Parts: sequence; structure tokens; C-alpha cells
Amino acid sequence: MRRVSAVIGAVATTSSRRLGLPAFLLALPRPVPPRQSLSAGSSGPLAARRGATLRAKMSLFGTTSGFGTGGTSMFGSTTTDNHNPMKDIEVTSSPDDSIGCLSFSPPTLPGNFLIAGSWANDVRCWEVQDSGQTIPKAQQMHTGPVLDVCWSDDGSKVFTASCDKTAKMWDLNSNQAIQIAQHDAPVKTIHWIKAPNYSCVMTGSWDRTLKFWDTRSSNPMMVLQLPERCYCADVIYPMAVVATAERGLIVYQLENQPSEFRRIESPLKHQHRCVAIFKDKQNKPTGFALGSIEGRVAIHYINPPNPAKDNFTFKCHRSNGTNTSAPQDIYAVNGIAFHPVHGTLATVGSDGRFSFWDKDARTKLKTSEQLDQPISACCFNHNGNIFAYASSYDWSKGHEFYNPQKKNYIFLRNAAEELKPRNKK
Repeated sequence: MRRVSAVIGAVATTSSRRLGLPAFLLALPRPVPPRQSLSAGSSGPLAARRGATLRAKMSLFGTTSGFGTGGTSMFGSTTTDNHNPMKDIEVTSSPDDSIGCLSFSPPTLPGNFLIAGSWANDVRCWEVQDSGQTIPKAQQMHTGPVLDVCWSDDGSKVFTASCDKTAKMWDLNSNQAIQIAQHDAPVKTIHWIKAPNYSCVMTGSWDRTLKFWDTRSSNPMMVLQLPERCYCADVIYPMAVVATAERGLIVYQLENQPSEFRRIESPLKHQHRCVAIFKDKQNKPTGFALGSIEGRVAIHYINPPNPAKDNFTFKCHRSNGTNTSAPQDIYAVNGIAFHPVHGTLATVGSDGRFSFWDKDARTKLKTSEQLDQPISACCFNHNGNIFAYASSYDWSKGHEFYNPQKKNYIFLRNAAEELKPRNKK
């Protein structure tokens, strides 16, 4: 298969060693983003900052962060326009079309690496340093928009799902991407499953199938029929949840081999948009949060002691707040992410805001200022210190509101303090 990638020379070996990067990332080239120069973010700042990464007190995303609540951008984005009202760190060389998915590297990989997939058909990788500096590393292409991305558990590979009806495996060691999956319609979701007795990639498609792939074979290990098109999914072993068109909701168990566990009547009355599994105090998956296009999130436990009490929904991403009888503009919930340490959650919406929530205390922790375009995706890094969110048009208002001149952004925010649970009285 022909590999399409736009790259320039590798990062200098000496600089890479100084940063303590794993061996396979030393060889990763940087992308050439269209119509943008990388000269301002190349090796100069790295050499000037040799000691900064070693000093926790200067770290923006380290454990003893002095980052504060608002952050200080290194890229001059403190202007008065409202594309970055929270004054968060701006990722350099962001994609040239709407950003549909974000994913941080797993804890097995030293440092933090961010992957983003976009409607420009590309997948990009950045190194995110503790200082907030973002370094473009490489990119790969599909022949259609990229709808989802995920990492292998060892951090050596990235899996990508696309409207071109394929999924690919990007080997970061060789910077080669090969096709590993095929569907009869766009592939909406992709997840890596690491079980004690097997490993595979799970893809969900608009062709109404859920397929499981051994990356060494062109044929799926298993195909499960869905009642409708797959709209969103999440996996935390041994549990998977898939939400489909027509408000379908299915939970799967993944032990020994994947199988349907339960079909659930949707707690939401409108189209499903995003889903995220959450864990209990023993670090086991115990339920999920489901977001819809109607500015609402459902918290649903799989086996709650008291379903009527424990399961609930809450309003979010609406104009004029949520406690009002006045007419409201209601926006889609585009993404949900749970903090890996605190178990609190973030939601992002078409209203151009992100909000942080404590589901156990049933309270909102924070809502951002409004960006000048929707927030289309979000994620946390492995230790919860960094919250990444993408600002780009989500087509929620149709083609007449699309402005191809409007830039897309990915922002990074320190999340160590703001996501702490509300103190119980």
C-alpha cells in the first residue's frame, strides 16, 4: 500500500537524547504543515531550555506545577480576540480542517505525545513537554477524514479510523502506516483491546458492524452485528460500550472473547454523540457517561445497588445556564473525558465551552469562557495533569456557517487542580 506522508528531517539526535526520548521516537520526522512555517518552533528553543525540563518549579505540567488556573501561553495568544479566552497553551501547527479526535500517549511511554485526527484526512503527532512547548513529530494520511484515533498499550503504535472505510496501524518506530481493517462504510470508532489471552483492534462502523482485528491478518477475528450505525464507543478492559443511531446502546464483555453483555434502553431522548467509561474505587470499569446532541449527559452504572437513585442525567452546554425557564439555545455535547486520577469528568460542546464536573457530588466544578467556535474533542493525558481540547467547526449549524478561512486550534490546560473532587461536608 502506498504510504502518504509529509515529513522533514528528524530532530537532532543530541537534542533528542537530552530530552530523554525513547529510542523509537528519536527517528520520527516532523510534518510539514501546509501554509505554516516550523522555523519558530524548531531546535532553538530546545537548546535554550536544556535545564528547564529538569526543574519542577519551572514546569507547567509537572507534579509541582506553578502553572496556575489560566496558564501563560508561549505563542503570543494573549491578544484580545476570543479564540483563546482561557489563555491556554496553543499547540503549534494545528490541522487545517476540523479536528475530530484527540488522544494522549499511554503511561508506558516516557513523556507526553498527543495525536489528533482531522477532516483534512491527516493524523498528526506532537511531543508535549512539561514546559508547554509542543514539537510536531510526524504525520500520516488517509484518503478521507479521520474520525477516531487510539494508542497501543505499549505506546509504539497508533490506530486510526477514517471515512475512507479503512483503519490503519501507524508504527511510530518505522513511521510506516499500513491498513489493518476494512468496512463497507466509514469507520467511526477504533479501540485497542489488551486482554490476558488476546490483543486486537475493535472498529465500529456506519455499516452496522463491530469488527475485531488481529493486526497481522486482513480478515477480522470476529464480526458482531449492530442494530444501527455506530456513532460512538469506549473500551476499558474488560468492558466495551457502543452507542448507535436510533439511540441504541450495547455493553460488551471482553473476557476470553468479546460478546454482548446487555442492551440498555437509552436514558437520553435524543441522538447519541459521545460516550466514556468510568471506573470505581477499585479501578474497575463500572459505568459510563453518555452525551447527546440535546445538551445533556447521562451517568449510568452497569450494576448499581439502586438504579433509580444512582443513575441520573444532567443538562449542560446550554445558553443562559441550566436553571432557567427562559428559552434556551441547546448545543451538542461533542466529547466526554474522565480524569484518570480524580474520576471527575470534562465535557465539551458546540457552544464553544468546556465544563468540569464531579459526578459523585453531582456538581459543576468549572465552566470555561466561550470560544469563538465549537469545541469538537477533548482528552486528558495519562496522569491527568494536561487537558487537551480542540476548537474547530463541528458542522452543527450546517454548511452555511462553515468558514474555511477560520483557523483550527488545539489548546492545552493544566488540569491538576481544577478537576479535584468537591470536598464533602
